Amino acid sequence: MSSTRTPKYLQVEEAPAIRQAPGIDIKGKIAPAVATIAGTATAVPPHVLSREIVKDNIGGIFSLGAAKLDAIRKVIDNSAIDQRYSVFPLEYTIEPRPLAKINAEYQEKAVELGLQVAERALKQAGMAPTDVDLLITVSCTGIMIPSLDAHIATILGFRPDVRRLPITELGCAAGAAGLARTWEYLTAFPDRTALLIAVEIPTLTFQRKDFSQANLISAVLFGDGAAGVVVTGREASGPRILASECFLFPNSLGAMGFELHDSGFHIVLSKDVPELIRERVKDIVEGFLGRQGLRREDIAAFLLHPGGQRLLSFMQEELGLKRSDTEISWDILRRYGNLSSASVLFILNEWLVQKEMPSGSYGLIMAFGPGFTAEMLLLQWP
Repeated sequence: MSSTRTPKYLQVEEAPAIRQAPGIDIKGKIAPAVATIAGTATAVPPHVLSREIVKDNIGGIFSLGAAKLDAIRKVIDNSAIDQRYSVFPLEYTIEPRPLAKINAEYQEKAVELGLQVAERALKQAGMAPTDVDLLITVSCTGIMIPSLDAHIATILGFRPDVRRLPITELGCAAGAAGLARTWEYLTAFPDRTALLIAVEIPTLTFQRKDFSQANLISAVLFGDGAAGVVVTGREASGPRILASECFLFPNSLGAMGFELHDSGFHIVLSKDVPELIRERVKDIVEGFLGRQGLRREDIAAFLLHPGGQRLLSFMQEELGLKRSDTEISWDILRRYGNLSSASVLFILNEWLVQKEMPSGSYGLIMAFGPGFTAEMLLLQWP
């Protein structure tokens, strides 16, 4: 960041008070079951983009000069990413294609991945498609009308009266935002069940003729994948969602997003995003937890979106966390890269698979996305 001029979207303004979610005074107690995470699942496509494959090919793909090639290879080495996954082999992924072709590919692959995680998450929860009352799908890397949820509901045989909510344009924050919408729905209808599906295929947004820093970073950061979460008001053994809030950063519209051109999606990604988060994350988290009668020290599980190694390092530092506190976020980044909206749901799945949390433990889910916004949820294990 410049020492003489602060970008407009980093200028701090007094933010209005965030409207508090329904109050909870549960410290030291197990919250009543309203929205319980009953099942999770993840899926990735078959093609692997290893760190070495990317390093060996990126110079030829972009025809970079020696200095810029050396710089981007250092970025790759410092990315903390060992591999990512792609719906197509590298040689096809890098070829320019018209938007119509790319979007047709998105629709085909999004349905494939979405069906996989829907079936697995429901099986893990011990439920059938006909048990689902609300189906939410989130994605930002393609366009579908009818939306992905309509395809999944039709193919898997959901009830005709299933409620559907497709969420787009929230980027990496959408997985957490989708979970928040399931909690709000089940707060209103506590005897029902919701299924959240996140599908992201950012390799389809690859732009070979775009030599911008944002596109080069995107080419070494994002990977394809999908995640599913079943949330229910019925009796279940998983962690419960207790509260949710979001925070829209003042003057931050230019920080992150996509521009749609004839050649497809072109990423907008400011280099100042990690600093933007670093500047506010502690206050945002402490404010959210404080409104629930909790402190950061009361949180046993930190499920933080790994947008990149720099962003995750800043969050860890500002929240006073040890590497062991965020090991699963680092592991997901290493194994899959940034999966956009699905990332935080991959992390949730890993926590449930790997960790045996003591009864009454609290967890914090946090993700960021275009707007620029932070999405947060508070969990408690039974």
